[in-house]
Amino acid sequence: MSAGMATSLDAAGGPIPTSAVLTASSKHIGASCLSENVAFLKCKQKDPNPEKCLEKGQQVTRCVLHLLKDLHQRCTKEMDAYVGCMYYHTNEFDLCRKEQQAFEKACPL
Repeated sequence: MSAGMATSLDAAGGPIPTSAVLTASSKHIGASCLSENVAFLKCKQKDPNPEKCLEKGQQVTRCVLHLLKDLHQRCTKEMDAYVGCMYYHTNEFDLCRKEQQAFEKACPL
């Protein structure tokens, strides 16, 4: 994927959650999926058995995938440019500040 190439989409029309997509969306994920993440982390603290927290983990995954699809639908051009830059520059935020600013302006937190 070059810096100008569109984000790859899954069958449901959401962006495939590559490291570049997740890193570029990390502020939005932190804000929008906070309660799901906290519930999952509390579950993991209470019981280290992975099976005990599967449902909480699935809730986090659902939240993130729904958010990514929503962000991509609302800010396609800006998200694609930011994700493309992050991919090209191996997720170095400092090299993609212009694209980050445009994405966060188009899709504010």
